[in-house]
Amino acid sequence: MKKLTNLSKALLGLTALGCVSAIAVPSANAQAAYGSYVGVGASFGFTSGNSAAGENSRTSGLVAVRYKFLEFPVSLRSQILIGNSTAVVPTVSFDVPLNFDTDIYIGAGVALSNTVDTTPVGNKNSFVVQPGIDYTLPNSNLVLFGNVIFAFDAYRNSPGTSATTLQTGLGLRF
Repeated sequence: MKKLTNLSKALLGLTALGCVSAIAVPSANAQAAYGSYVGVGASFGFTSGNSAAGENSRTSGLVAVRYKFLEFPVSLRSQILIGNSTAVVPTVSFDVPLNFDTDIYIGAGVALSNTVDTTPVGNKNSFVVQPGIDYTLPNSNLVLFGNVIFAFDAYRNSPGTSATTLQTGLGLRF
């Protein structure tokens, strides 16, 4: 098993800190940033698998969808990473409102990327954890979003190697 890089350690630490702060935050009186949205952006892969086998990190375009259940702090999310190969990452998230316009969340799901060429989340189907943030721009239907996907055992030619990727973009609420 490969050792964690400093970047992976920092991202895991930030994820743990976000989870702890989400649990430790007193309940907010504001409703979570409402609305479902469809957005576009970019995905930046930070990790590589076996470089000799062509499992290099990738950058790709992104289409993101969030369906928010208004009565519950739960959302269904899906990210489509479009580049040399395509990956679909559906997740279910637990949303925590920070204020009327901002949610942080932690999601779990799968990366469907069983491809020959790599994607930002590897080239093998894998379990994912996805912490992130949604910010609704005041007086508009626009949402800025960002998240990190940790895909475990994500490379076909590098058993046990995880993929880490950052997604960011702009969405339109519906």
